[in-house]
Parts: sequence; structure tokens; C-alpha cells
Amino acid sequence: MIRKSLLAIALLCSGAALAQDAKPEAKASVEAPLTIEDFGALPFFQDPALSPNGQFIAARIAVNGKQTLAIHSLFDASIKAKIYGINEEEMSVDYWNWVNDEWLYARVSSTIPVATEKWRVSRILGVGRNSEKVVTPLWKTTGQNGADILWTAKDGSPRLLLGRQTSLYEPGFWDEVQEINLATGKTKLIVPSQVPISSYYADASGFVRMGIGYDRDTRRSKLIYRPPGTSKFKVLDRANLKLDEELVVPAVFLSDPNKALTYADNPEGYTALFNLDLGTLTKGDQFFGLKGHDVGSIIRNATGDQIVGVSVIEDRPRIHWLESSLAETQALLDKAVGPGRAQVVDWDQSLQKLLVKVGGPDQAGAYYYYDRTAGGTMKQIAIIDSKLKMRRFGPVSTIRYKARDGMDIPAVLTMPKGKEAKNLPLILYPHGGPQSRDYEQWDWISQALAFRGYAVIQPNFRGSTGFGTKHLEAGEGQWGLKMQDDLNDAVEHLAAKGIIDPKRVCIMGGSYGGYAAMRGAQRDGNRFRCAISYAGVSDLARMARYDSRFLYGAEYKQHLKKQAPDFVTTSPLRFPEQFSAPILLMHGKLDLRVPVEHSRDMADRLKAAGKPHRYVEQKLGDHHFSRTEDRIEFLREVDAFLRQHNPPD
Repeated sequence: MIRKSLLAIALLCSGAALAQDAKPEAKASVEAPLTIEDFGALPFFQDPALSPNGQFIAARIAVNGKQTLAIHSLFDASIKAKIYGINEEEMSVDYWNWVNDEWLYARVSSTIPVATEKWRVSRILGVGRNSEKVVTPLWKTTGQNGADILWTAKDGSPRLLLGRQTSLYEPGFWDEVQEINLATGKTKLIVPSQVPISSYYADASGFVRMGIGYDRDTRRSKLIYRPPGTSKFKVLDRANLKLDEELVVPAVFLSDPNKALTYADNPEGYTALFNLDLGTLTKGDQFFGLKGHDVGSIIRNATGDQIVGVSVIEDRPRIHWLESSLAETQALLDKAVGPGRAQVVDWDQSLQKLLVKVGGPDQAGAYYYYDRTAGGTMKQIAIIDSKLKMRRFGPVSTIRYKARDGMDIPAVLTMPKGKEAKNLPLILYPHGGPQSRDYEQWDWISQALAFRGYAVIQPNFRGSTGFGTKHLEAGEGQWGLKMQDDLNDAVEHLAAKGIIDPKRVCIMGGSYGGYAAMRGAQRDGNRFRCAISYAGVSDLARMARYDSRFLYGAEYKQHLKKQAPDFVTTSPLRFPEQFSAPILLMHGKLDLRVPVEHSRDMADRLKAAGKPHRYVEQKLGDHHFSRTEDRIEFLREVDAFLRQHNPPD
């Protein structure tokens, strides 16, 4: 069983003290010169969550180079912030949110030994603003999945609904739903487990309306449903995954008990929101969609049964407010700080008090508190990076180029500030996932490299998300193949425009991007002066075996096989003798996502093959650079490696 890892360790500062970190930036004439290490410090303040009454904030705060969870009063300086240390060696703290004005939950995950293997498990912690104890509800009786939050109360009570397993094995393998009171620790069974339901969904009132299950033997799934006020579930839909059928799943239950919204592709092949009749599961008219973009998460009203906004990542993140007064507020923010530079990231229950992140992709940025009821006043909460402040660094833009087969590839380009866009050295920097994407945002690695004089290109190669089904599905079966070609074509595009020198290119990435860097050094090493991999996947068969230990691991393995049908020919580990570019391999020993053995074994095989490489293992490093020491070491190693193999001057 995973142990308690959030422990109250100190009272850090009063409200006034936190505000001291948010002083206006110094004038450019007196700013101290920066070093590349300055880009590696953990952000002082990130991932803030506003309490329902808008008076308190919970955020990830860096203390002495380590991440902590801080609960802080925004207006009463006499209330000192409560700080909880995050023991990243034992577990990762994935996210948190308020349940009421006194209590919040945090989702944590870790690995535990099961027989001769390690399994990933999840739990929730209850943290009280005025309580010294950390609540660990149902930890000892929970199986692998124990952190599926279905609903939190809207009446001010500290109640939530939790979907969880009670065992790794049947019958406890299938989720049940428990109501938990975080203040008292009391629990109540709401829905017992039933085969093969593994996920439940509740409406705004907290009534569990729906469940979804999957039979891995038959590869068939089903959806069960019950209307409000009824007790028995009925099967409402089935799907055969062998035939690529999909269930119609509500995204949100609306105030009308017969109505919901669901995500589906529109005729142009982009994800949109559609009206849904719950009685027949008939998809109606499109509720919201945006040409050329997949829509993202939805923002609900105070009661949780209507939609007031939809988030979309265009070139930058943006909320399309459907409620007129909120749209007007966004227009005022855009007018005050510039279009695209004010992003609403959280809000109180009434949607009157907002947390706003201000800053473009060339700035670390700052967080502000915006009160719509107080004449539109804004209060700075904290500057995200006390060293970088609000300085402007390398300009960031979105470009598009054609892959060799004609596919349009969007990409994010970061340029060194003040340098002519001509014959620059290039870092080709593919994202992880690979079902993820890059967009215009502050990126400490890209900006550190641009600070050193490199152009940085981040292609959204085929298989990336956010650009429609066609773009996503074009990546199927193309790990290390056409997906790799898309990366090389980005270099060709920039070279043709004279922006970069094609003879001074290094490929670098983390996770899947680390795989792409290894694959580039192995398959296309003549194109690159060097390669850099952090937490990279070197062997697809090993990754499939590791993923199979997690919940629904068999499905993950099937998915990976669909993305890379031949594990052998596209695994760099199998061909060390083919590496023709020197490579830097870095990996965190505590990485829970990609085991450190991927880089260890790659380094061993390169050594045996006599290929130039450097291997650095970070003993306390994880998959996400959760410590300042690891981030700074990474930048130093990368800087030294680039100066040796692809110097900027």
C-alpha cells in the first residue's frame, strides 16, 4: 500500500509575504544578467485552484527547489499559508481541487510491488484548510484504481463521490461508487460493483446516472443508464471494438433530465459538442464547434447543469465564453493586456471571481485575481518566476509546412531574441505522448535553448491531437516511420526559407520525443550533428510489457501495437550499430512512466558498439522534472553537449 506522502511541514508565509514575490519587474537597465541555469528553476507558483467562495487558493509552490502544496488566504494577511511537502520519491501528486471552502482533495499515484512486478495505483488525499490531519479515505481497502472523482457537492458540505476498485482481482476489480465526507472520514456505498462496469458518471445533483464497461475477452463494451430517481440500470448502448464501434457517452448532463451533450466528430472531422437525447442516445444538432480545431474541456455554471464556456487550443489556449457577461469580461482583459495574453484558468463557484494568467509564450508570466463584482479590479497574486519576472524572451509563433506526402503539419517555432532569422542552428524538439500536441506557451526548455542562440521547432507531426481525426489517425502504424519523416520535413522547410543551417541541427525530446531522438540518431543520423533523449523509450516491446501491468494494460498494449505494428524494426535499442550521431541520454531513476532501464540498456549497447554517447542518470529524478536540481542539471548537460557537437556560434 502506498504511504502518506503529503505531510504538514511548515507555515511558510502570510498573505503579505506571498505578495512580496509579486513585485513589479525591475527596469531593464538594472536587471541582472541571466544564465541558462536561471531557466531551470521550478516555477514559484503554478496550478492554482480557487476555493468556491473565492477567498482561498491552493497552488503548487516551489520551496527550496522542491514542490509543495500551499493553501493560502488571498485577503487576510493574519492567516498564514499552510504548506504540505510533496514526497516525489514515493508518489506523484497529479492534481487537486476544492470540495468546499474548508476541504480539498488531491489525486496521487505511485507504484507498488505485486508479486514480481510493479503496478501503478491511484488514491485521493483529503487536505483541510483548518485541519492538521491528512485524510486517506479507503486506502487500505482499495485496489489499483482509487481516485476517480465523479462529483463534488455544491451545497457547502465536504462530500464527494469516488469510483474505486476494492481489489486487483474479481469481483473487486469492477468499480463501486462511495460517498466520502472528507471532514469526518465517513463513507457510504452508493453503487455496488457489477461486471464489467469500470467507470461511472454522475449528474450535477450527485445522482449516478451512467456506467461504462469493457469485456477484454470479447472486446465489447456497454453503457448502462438510469434516469433520475430510479434505482435500476438498464443497458442503453453496446459497441464492438473489433469493428471500431464506439459508445455514445454524455460529456455533461443538462438541467433537462432527458438532455445531455456529447463529444463527436463533425462532418469536417473535428471534435465538437453535440446535443444528445438520453432516452434514445440520438445525437442532435451541433452545440459548439470551431472550424479547424478540436474542442476541449467544458466550463459549467454554478449548479453544474449548463455550459457557459468551452476551452479550445488554437495557436494558443482560449476559452470561448457562451455566457455574454463572461465574454465581455474576456474582451476587457484582452483590451487591457493584449489579445491572447490573458488566460482565465480558474474561478469561484459563482463565476464572479477569476484567476487570470497573464503573459505571452515569450514570458514566464504572472497570476492575477480578477473580481467582476468589484468594478473589474485586478490583484496580482504572484509572479511565476522571481528571476525571469515578466521579461520578454524568444519570440514564439505557429508555422505550417507540407510533409513529403502533402499533409499539413503545424509547428511551434521559437527564435532567439534579437538575432536575424538566417542560417541559425536548430533544435528539432518533438513532443511526448505522442498523442499530445505543442502550442504557443511558455516553455522553459525551448526558451533556454533560444537564449543560447538556437532556433527551436516543435512539429505537431501526424498522430498529434487537436487537429482533427484525419491528422490523428494518420499516425497509426507510423511510429518511427512517417511520424519521423514529418520531423525531418520540418528541417527541410526551415532550410528552404534560409532560416536555419541544415548542417547544424540537433534532435532532442523527452518520453516519446526521446524515442524520436534515439530513432533519429539511429535511422537518420546523417541529418543531425547530435541527439538528446530525456526519459526516452528505446524498446517498444519492453514498453508494452510495462504498460500491461497497469489498469487496462491489455488495451494499452493493443493500442501500441496499432501505432507500431513491428516492435522490432522501429526500436532503437535493437540497432545500436546503426547510430551515426552522438547522443546524450538522460533519465530519472524514479521515473514511473518510462522505466529507467530504457536509457540504461541503450547506453550499455551503444558502449558495446563503440558509438559516441553520454549517459546521465538522475538519482532522484522523475518523468516530469519535479525538482529544480534535476532541471538545472539537465540544462547544463544539454548546453555542454551542444557546445561540443552543435555549437551556436
